[in-house]
Amino acid sequence: MKLLFLIPIGILLLPGCTGKNTPISQDSNEIKALDIRNVTLRGGFWEPLVRRNIDVTIPYAFRMCEETGRIENFSVAAGNSTKKHEGERYNDTDVFKIIEGAAGSLRIKPDPDLERYTDSLITLIGQAQEEDGYLFTARSADPDHPSPGAGSDRWTDIWVSHELYNAGHLYEAAIAYYLATGKDALLNIARKNADLVCEVFGWGKKEAAPGHQEIEIGLIKLYQLTGDKKYLEQARFFLDVRGKQQEYKEHPEGTRFAIYNNKPYLQQHAPILEQPEAIGHAVRATYMYTAMTDLARYLPGCPAYHEKSEELWKDVTGKKLYITGGVGARHEGEAFGEAYALPNKEAYNETCAAIGNVLWNQSLFLSTGNSKYMDVLERTLYNGLISGISEDGMHFFYPNPLASDGTYQRSPWFGVACCPGNVCRFMARVPDLIYATTNAGVYVNLFVASEAKIGLGGTTVKLEQQTEYPWSGSVSILVSPEKKADFTIKVRIPSWLGTAPFEGDLYHYMDQTAYQPEISLNGKPVKYTVEKGYACIKRSWQKNDRLEVSLPMPVRKVLANAKVAADSGRIAFERGPIVYCLEEVDNGKISKLELPADVPSEYQYNETLLGGTGTLKVEQNDKILTAIPYFLWANRSPGEMAVWIKVNSR
Repeated sequence: MKLLFLIPIGILLLPGCTGKNTPISQDSNEIKALDIRNVTLRGGFWEPLVRRNIDVTIPYAFRMCEETGRIENFSVAAGNSTKKHEGERYNDTDVFKIIEGAAGSLRIKPDPDLERYTDSLITLIGQAQEEDGYLFTARSADPDHPSPGAGSDRWTDIWVSHELYNAGHLYEAAIAYYLATGKDALLNIARKNADLVCEVFGWGKKEAAPGHQEIEIGLIKLYQLTGDKKYLEQARFFLDVRGKQQEYKEHPEGTRFAIYNNKPYLQQHAPILEQPEAIGHAVRATYMYTAMTDLARYLPGCPAYHEKSEELWKDVTGKKLYITGGVGARHEGEAFGEAYALPNKEAYNETCAAIGNVLWNQSLFLSTGNSKYMDVLERTLYNGLISGISEDGMHFFYPNPLASDGTYQRSPWFGVACCPGNVCRFMARVPDLIYATTNAGVYVNLFVASEAKIGLGGTTVKLEQQTEYPWSGSVSILVSPEKKADFTIKVRIPSWLGTAPFEGDLYHYMDQTAYQPEISLNGKPVKYTVEKGYACIKRSWQKNDRLEVSLPMPVRKVLANAKVAADSGRIAFERGPIVYCLEEVDNGKISKLELPADVPSEYQYNETLLGGTGTLKVEQNDKILTAIPYFLWANRSPGEMAVWIKVNSR
């Protein structure tokens, strides 16, 4: 099979295209994430977490898929088993997501046993696929009696059935596995399915939007890999038909699917370019916004999708984003709430929504080169996302509240297990987030102990980043081109150095000091310009040049906008990108705890606590309270927890 990689396309004369340029055109200035095959983690904060995903979480998740019938379902659909389909209609995606995680794992650490096991799953998936490319075990296992919600026939209830949601994750898994191994068996399965989807759906054909916006991301990635424009155009159709599809009906199965009759929940209430705010199911929304942003990058002359994505981003970061980077405040519908409605104990903040938020912000960064998107990405990554998995790698959060009475704990698995599989695939992607490149230079987006090899300035450049971030603000970057070369290194200046955690007025620091990084080159202060939140150092680089970056890391107290009623009269603690919380196991009952606004606090690293972590020591009269990183809560005995602490009036 001949594959074309990232083939640029000319301006497509499609409805709504204006002929204007997209934020980043398909030329030498295009920003690209650095492939994880060129990035190696070297200790520090992230390597142990990524290794845990490889060594523990992925094998555990595969085992749970075996025990719960998710893998057996493919055997049933293939006619190799006499059992009945087990579980929900969307359970195929759990297998696909973990395969994607396995692919990322294989790109980081070759493992013949894991590869053979995954190959066997791919063979089984191929056997379950129907002749024309249809792949949906919930129907194929017993077409006369499909799983509840699957619809009476193919594609009849796609806002409920998740047929296309399953397909999107199939495409992403197939692409990841091809890039990891060079094997195209799963990619052939995916393309056969995608070709069927393109035959069935479109203007003048079946004019309907999927209930979950995952397939748009998968289709755009298929286009990126193959250069086949029909996949890009199909993704655009699914976005453009939303809110104006001809076929939409009440679901016949009653209250179980009543939520799907709520068009705002599905982002079906208006065409996407006419939606004024982030609304509805938060995972679906952030996936849709990611697809919109990606689409604009590959459709020169059609900036409206990007402009709308930025407008919705401002709505989220200005009114609907938790201090942890979590999104989707409401349990009902796993949805965005009203503006400034950000309850703590009742917060939903699904782990999958945090992943969607990271994907969306990465896409916005790649489209613009603006650090404000990486600021939100980093905040979500270090707080509301990795909180979704336990220290042992085998227990998970679905919601991620910011307060607890002690009754909410992590679970070893879920009947609806989207979050564990999503964590598996996401953690394998972490090295993709650290660096990005253009022909002119490299972005250092995240401060992660790592090595990277990059083609720049007509030579190969090796970057070695040494840091204990987020516990330390000291970052050392050794720059070693094979030969002397001219290029620019852009180092992100984190928003948490300023007067607010991120752009906008949703939160601000009690101390309104704006701190500045100190940057030196080969032991001497270096001049730099600031562009879109990056310190830009342009020069002729030579072997063993060393950049030293020092980021001040005071403990900071956070205040919320007065419109956020849940946080009125409360403060939260941060240091660097880390949001802290207080747990009962360290401090006794905390639900009625009150602190003075000027309460002293200091940072300490505890080598023995929770595998080694940064803590805050907070003085309360004659008692010292201990605050731990929010992402580590609920790893010990059950008890109360709070991020936002009451301030007394004294």
